[in-house]
This record gives sequence, C-alpha cells and structure tokens, in this order.
Amino acid sequence: MDKKITPGLALLVGVGLLFASVVVYAVLLEAVLWNVLLGVLGSGLVIVGVVSLRREMGSIFRQRRVEVSLFTLGLVGIYISVGYFSLVYPSRFDMTEAGLHSLSGQTTKMLQRLERPVHIVFFHSHQMKETVELYELFAKESDNVTVEFHDPALNPAQARLHGVRFPGTAVMMSEERRRVVNGDGEADIANGILRISQGATQLVCFLEGHGESDPFSKEMHDHLEGTAGHSHSHGVDYVLHETHGMAKARGSLESLNYEVRKVSLLKEQNGLIDCQVLIVAGPKAGLLPTEVAAIKLFLENGGDALFMIDPFIETNLGSIINSYGAQLDQGMVVDETNHFGTDSSAPAVTTYNYHQITREVPLTFYPGARSLSPANPVAGVQVTPVVNTSRSSFSEITRDRISFDRDVDLPGPRTLMLAANRKPLDDDDLTLLRDLVRPDEESDLGHEEKLVTEHSRVIIVGDSDFATNSFFHVLGNGQLFLNAVSYLASQENLIGIQPPLRELPRFNFTNRQMKGTLFIALFLVPSLLSLIGTAVWWRQR
Repeated sequence: MDKKITPGLALLVGVGLLFASVVVYAVLLEAVLWNVLLGVLGSGLVIVGVVSLRREMGSIFRQRRVEVSLFTLGLVGIYISVGYFSLVYPSRFDMTEAGLHSLSGQTTKMLQRLERPVHIVFFHSHQMKETVELYELFAKESDNVTVEFHDPALNPAQARLHGVRFPGTAVMMSEERRRVVNGDGEADIANGILRISQGATQLVCFLEGHGESDPFSKEMHDHLEGTAGHSHSHGVDYVLHETHGMAKARGSLESLNYEVRKVSLLKEQNGLIDCQVLIVAGPKAGLLPTEVAAIKLFLENGGDALFMIDPFIETNLGSIINSYGAQLDQGMVVDETNHFGTDSSAPAVTTYNYHQITREVPLTFYPGARSLSPANPVAGVQVTPVVNTSRSSFSEITRDRISFDRDVDLPGPRTLMLAANRKPLDDDDLTLLRDLVRPDEESDLGHEEKLVTEHSRVIIVGDSDFATNSFFHVLGNGQLFLNAVSYLASQENLIGIQPPLRELPRFNFTNRQMKGTLFIALFLVPSLLSLIGTAVWWRQR
C-alpha cells in the first residue's frame, strides 16, 4: 500500500469526525463526553495526517501559492461577510411543514392588532432556550411587545421583586394590569398577551335545560351509531345522547379572554343579566314561554345572541327570530355535489357572502342543517345572509326520502347563516313607520317603540353540530364560530384569530374533490402512462 494513502485517509477521517462533532454539539447545545472524545479523536487524526503529509502539502502550497492564498482570503472574506450580515440582519427560516418554529398566522394577526403596550419579564433557566427564542419572536413581531429575561438563580433580586419562585414564569404587564403566565407554548403566551391587553373579560352564556350541547363536555360524537339507526340525513332516527360536547369551543373562547358560563332560565329568570352574548346551541326541546320572554327582554336591553337551531325540532324561538326579519325553514338541506365526505346531508361551503364573520374563513361544512329565509322586513333591522349553499342543493321537506320534489322541496341555493343587526328607532324612523301603518295597527306600533330601545346583534345558524368537539377543529368550522361570537361581542379585532390546535395532519375532501382525486389517480395518470408507453413501443418496433 502506498505510504501516502494511510496519512491521507487519516486526514480525511479526522476531518469527518471533527465535522460530525461540531454538528452534534450544534444540535445538542451541550458538551457530552462521547462527543468531546469524538472531537479529540478527529483533531488527533487531522494532526497526524497533516504532519505525515507536510512535505507533500508544502510542495503543493509552494507551487500554487498565489491560488491558495486568494482562495483562502476569499473563503475567509465570505465567512466574515456572512457573520456580519447575520448579526446586523438576523433572519430565521422555518423549514418544517407545520411551521413548528414560527408563530402561527392567527398569533401574528393578534400581535399586529395590539393597541396597548405589553411588557413581559420572563424568568428562565439555561435549559429553556426554545422558550426564550419563542418570546423573542413575539417581541420581534410587534413593537408593542417588549421582553426582558432573567435567570432566578443568577438574579434572585428580580425574582423576589416580581414574586417569582420558579423558572418558566412570565410576568406580563400592561398599563395598571398584571398577569402571571406559566405555560411555555405559543398558545399560552399569545393568550396571556391577549388577556392582559384586552382588560376586562366578557361573559358568554350557554343556555341549558333543553338538551343543548354542553360547553364543559369533552365527549365527541363518533358517528358510529349509523348501524343502530342513527343518521344525520333527515334526522330520521336522531339519537339524543351526551356525545355532543362543546369543550373545544369553550376552551377557545376562554383563550380569547371570554368567560363562559351555563345558564338555566328554568331556575333563574334573571340569569342573563350579566351576559354579553347568549348562545343557544341546538336545543332538542321547546323553550317555555317564560324562557322565551326572558330572552326577548335580554335582546331588548341590548344583548346579543347566537341561535344554532337544528332541523325537525320545534324550539319555540320562531317569534324571536321573526322579530329580526328572518324565519326558519322546514326540512334539511341536502347537497349531492358539494358535501363533506360521503354525507350529502353535510353541505360544504367554499365561498361566502362578504361579511366580517367570514373574513379569511376556509371551507366549512354543516352536518344535518336546516335553511333560513328572510321574513317580512322589520323597521330598524338589517338582515344579511352570510353562508349560502351551492345551486345544486335543496331543502328536503319530508323525512323519509332524499330526492328533489319541485312541488314540495325548496330549491337551492339555501341560506345556512344569517346576521341581523338591529338599531334603535329614532324620531324620523318612528314618524315614517306611523305613516306606513294602518290605524288599526297603532297599538302594535306602540309595542314596537317600546321594544326597539337598544342596539343588538343576532346570528342564526341552521345547525349546531358544526361547532361541537367532533367538527370544531376541522377546516374552518371553529374559526367561523369564534368569528361569530367576536362579532356579537363587538370584538371585531379578534375576528380571524383562532388559538392554534395541535392536531395530526389529515386531508379533508368534499365529495367533488374526492371524486376528482380518484379519477386522476386511478384513471387519468395510468391512461397517460399507458399511451406514452404504447407510443414509445410503436416507434421502436
């Protein structure tokens, strides 16, 4: 064997081991024993190789001195330039598919909309480098967020000053408010900033007592009851059980600085006094007249409400909905073309009418929904259809079949969500209203004057399942629900913000997308390959 080969091999192996040692240290960020030994071994092999080949290397340098010098100077210059620009203009590139090392789009929007400065004092240990970088991302994204870092072990005076005993604690301050956050995730930090900047919380009340979805239930609707007769199609054999929880919706509301509470108007007639927003999430039985009267009074006094009414159920809320210029249609919406999965009674919506609620909302779907229609115009009330199905949809009136009957069923497109905005009537409105009504309706006019005294907003949805635990995190359902609540609470700055949910990646297709993918994968691509192969064979024969 050539004597030059062994020193050269030692030099190459040494450089490789030394490079591997540097890479491992950059990943682990700590000097472990085996990695130090790896670096020492690599350095030793490099020294042995250089010493053994010093004559050959010296000869090469002498022969190509100018070339080697220019190459070395150029390489050093590149390193210095890269280091300088990386310090002056620091940049991050997140190469992960899920953006695990970057702030989510919702968090970025929230930071850009901050109106008050927030100062954060974060106490950390040397092992919490990722959390420190996360706080730095927040400060970089908004000028209203400033962060200072302390190690409670090295700076106990600052820890005592802020009442902090353990690392991993953040003290957030805005104006006269102070909040302590112990979480180390993006959602924890973002929610803390949002709450401290928003100030007072708003109370969102969920009505209970009629089989509504429970905001404190974590149960999920597994849709496995189909073999026993359960079906969302037509609600033929609707099974009433406890697997329609809304804990995900409640958790997201709380993260946006809302307080969530259940209220029963059967037990307490004045239970809505402190509520800013009332949510009626899919009652399975009719409300009593006293409950309906309490909700009317709540709305007359300026309250806002979200009604999610499922098909084929009489809730006794028709009079309230009619007073806002809308009405509930009979039957269930069916869309044979645009639906989620294989269920034609779960219409999917990809385009929306222009409204704040649907801003930047992706595809949504509504398992087992009824349609809505505008009713007779009401003075001072503006009704806006928000979500409509496609033209291929229709509202099936009967419960024992799925087929469009032009004489009975309602053709598409059908409205699934309406937003009604009621303003108080001023003197000009009342004068105009008196001129329009007949003398025998004057008593009713006096009643309307008494009712329309405060501004209020109402959103009506012909489905409640879309916001339950099973479907809240799928596509845009959760974002649409949160946008609706923020709109009702007059928190338009929160519209479009959805707390990030760490879910396993999955593909969700509408029926049309599923059929298109199947056609391309099983027919189009194989056919093209067959044609190309046949053409090549024919030319070569």
